[in-house]
Amino acid sequence: MTLTTLDPITALVVVDLQNAVVALPSAHPTAKVVARSARLADAFRRRGLPVVLVQALGSAPGRNESPRRAGGGPVPPGAADLVAELTPQPGDHLITKRTLSAFHRTGLAELLEGLGVTQVVVVGIATTMGVESTARAAYEHGLNVTLAVDAMTDMSAEAHENSVLRIFPRIAESGTTDEVIDLVESVPAG
Repeated sequence: MTLTTLDPITALVVVDLQNAVVALPSAHPTAKVVARSARLADAFRRRGLPVVLVQALGSAPGRNESPRRAGGGPVPPGAADLVAELTPQPGDHLITKRTLSAFHRTGLAELLEGLGVTQVVVVGIATTMGVESTARAAYEHGLNVTLAVDAMTDMSAEAHENSVLRIFPRIAESGTTDEVIDLVESVPAG
């Protein structure tokens, strides 16, 4: 894991830190993932850098082998809400996604381009689903990608490690929350 720099206009993209998602069993404590993501959001806000909060509402309609949510009915009240610890601010950008990637048909690419963003830091749950899909799409959109690997988790430790060790080095730089915050604090306040 090696971080080199952050571009002058780097955005934080926080993927699926919602009440129902953080309540799922996971390989790493979700409370730590949430706390680290909130620290990152605060650091980005202090520097006037964009914070994008991604909320999943629904899923892609295609067939797969994973069972659908039990009952198949409506999501319980509050389940899809972003966790309170993120303390969404008026200047934050909320993206609603219905597929794994925060880029697919959400307007995120256009938003980032309009803000002059050339790099993203991606965090959240699940490493192998929303985080990896969003990071791959960011890379494919020509953005520099950084991943704070201690601010993400997956339902499977083995799957998480596969992404961190085998996939992420091909599409991004990765490091810890503290390393990213150190770089954020070196960016002139905007």
